Amino acid sequence: MKIENPNPIQWRFSERAQQLQSSFIREILKITQQPEIISFAGGLPSPATFPVEEMKSAFDKVLSTTGKTALQYGPTDGYMPLRQWIADSLSKNGARIVPEQVLMVSGSQQALDLLGKVLIDEGSRVLVETPSYLGALQAFSVYRPEFASVATDDDGLVPASIGPVAAGARLLYSLPNFQNPTGRTLSIARRQELVETCARLGLPLIEDDPYGALSYKGEPLPKMVAMNPEGVIYMGSFSKVLTPGIRLGYVVAPLPLVRRLELAKQAADLHTAQLTQMVVHEVIKDGFLDRHIPTIRELYGNQCQAMLDAMAEHFPASATWTKPQGGMFIWVTLPKHINAMELLDEAIKEKVAFVPGAPFYANEPETNTLRLSFVTVPPERIRQGIAILGKLIAARL
Repeated sequence: MKIENPNPIQWRFSERAQQLQSSFIREILKITQQPEIISFAGGLPSPATFPVEEMKSAFDKVLSTTGKTALQYGPTDGYMPLRQWIADSLSKNGARIVPEQVLMVSGSQQALDLLGKVLIDEGSRVLVETPSYLGALQAFSVYRPEFASVATDDDGLVPASIGPVAAGARLLYSLPNFQNPTGRTLSIARRQELVETCARLGLPLIEDDPYGALSYKGEPLPKMVAMNPEGVIYMGSFSKVLTPGIRLGYVVAPLPLVRRLELAKQAADLHTAQLTQMVVHEVIKDGFLDRHIPTIRELYGNQCQAMLDAMAEHFPASATWTKPQGGMFIWVTLPKHINAMELLDEAIKEKVAFVPGAPFYANEPETNTLRLSFVTVPPERIRQGIAILGKLIAARL
């Protein structure tokens, strides 16, 4: 049936929908799909690290032995054997995490959205690092908080800077290990001080830890959730140690909060895919990650060093940068008069891409900063791209 003379649809978007913004990084990635572009832009793990054969075998085994269960609806909180594995892995240094504290989510980005939905009202104060992870800023912004920036330096977040902005705050969001975007690591002394400060203030602390396993030296870093399980919300992900394509993460929280998160997740997607949870558990249950992660560390460590060496050779002395001990990112600070957004336009013309630093700031962006990711670029292309960037920076001095 054809409707005669229909009126145009009047789309009346909610105020929340009207203020949604696309991710600057995702927009850049559309450009970097071109094979001739040397891209230091994406925070993507290297496909060379994906355990394709192990995943294939696990899918075959799960589907052939428990296929009807794997393909059925599952519980909202997740597959119990996998939740038990996560709880056991975090129950160290005297801390005891139980599987009932673990909620499986469809990638840690969903955890950020659920935490925002449960903890943030319009106008709520939310404390974030300076700079902070763009995905968290984007997820929390939907709920219209008031962002308050907490100072950072080469040792990470400065706990002493929390007090003046803590009044009425709903949460503090932190990335302690090889932070995105800076690559910085929160020192051990500051971890203890941060946990104690938040406990004294009654302030929930989010410990987002997607990169913690990627220390180039393989040295374990203490988790803040082990220091205060009743006050720290821990977020983990399988994206950086297995593959991001399965969209599988988890949040570990005190029981009253995790129940609220579970109710919010029921309204969002009922549950995370049972099949992928069962497959991941099949892959990791016998110690595969202990054998697999060292190969990722070695690859990323070598490529990080290749970029650091190239920067030392080609970048002018007036530029400074972090020297990460793990993870995927290097943070560059240029002379104040250089706008990284304008530099990006020139770099793309020369077939090089990076992410300007301004979008990573909740308040008062520093436009002379940029983020470089090295893990998907082979060393020879790293050297070529950094040489081009060095010339473009030098031309602006």
